[in-house]
Amino acid sequence: MGKLALAAKITHVPSMYLSELPGPRQGFRQAAIDGHHEIGRRCRELGVDTIVVFDTHWLVNANYHINCAAQFEGLYTSNELPHFIANMNYGFPGNPELGHLLAQACNRLGVETMAHDATTLAPEYGTLVPMRYMNADRHFKVISVSALCTSHYLNDSARLGWAMRRAVEDHYDGNVAFLASGSLSHRFAQNGQAPAFATQVWSPFLETLDHRVVRMWQDGDWADFCAMLPEYAVKGHGEGFMHDTAMLLGALGWSRYDGKAEVVTPYFGSSGTGQINAIFPVTAQDGAAIPAAQASNPAGVASTSRL
Repeated sequence: MGKLALAAKITHVPSMYLSELPGPRQGFRQAAIDGHHEIGRRCRELGVDTIVVFDTHWLVNANYHINCAAQFEGLYTSNELPHFIANMNYGFPGNPELGHLLAQACNRLGVETMAHDATTLAPEYGTLVPMRYMNADRHFKVISVSALCTSHYLNDSARLGWAMRRAVEDHYDGNVAFLASGSLSHRFAQNGQAPAFATQVWSPFLETLDHRVVRMWQDGDWADFCAMLPEYAVKGHGEGFMHDTAMLLGALGWSRYDGKAEVVTPYFGSSGTGQINAIFPVTAQDGAAIPAAQASNPAGVASTSRL
């Protein structure tokens, strides 16, 4: 029925918004903004009607959650970085129908998930910043999924991604994009040193690790990357414990994924963290791509990957 038309790992650094404003940092995040514009353009080209964002700024302590209100509208100030994002306007339609289909598919696969449509819950800036540049004309409907998961297994997040793809392809009449909104390494500069690290990564180790990971993505080395993801999430200070990345790769087929990432915005440092915009081509995946012995765990991630 439906189609997962586009998948991407994206940045949401608040300095993108700061980059719009007059001052010493004006324009310094234009490459990241241009990357978002390009992803939005491709979504339009592919006929996407709804963008689903795996948001590493939405912290949850139990269950997985989907914000699928009919409409989102308001002013947003970041409680984390109010000097970067203050009183930012946002507005776009939601998609309650798809939100419930996604939750039902996850629950059928044993990943306890709740869809919230009758809610005053506002999206976090992991959703709002990308939509500012990809969806300024409110062309796309938007769904936000919790991806800062404090007591969850990475394999469950990957299974959630797979279930959501199945929901789109088996039960939805439309084209959808999945966006993993989060950084690679996410070790912020120490307090007082942030200005000096505005365009840098915190340490040579983390930067080298991130570059190696990006090369693995470009080379299609998914078996090795998926095997190292739990350790990378910890030692690389992965944002949201890399649950957004597990969700995205679960949707793409996990270690059986056979695409190669296309870098849209080259890797860059921001306040100590490592950032990128990269599109992961969606390739055909079905039940045959998942080993029968892992039928109850389509992600194929070791159950010891708790974070």
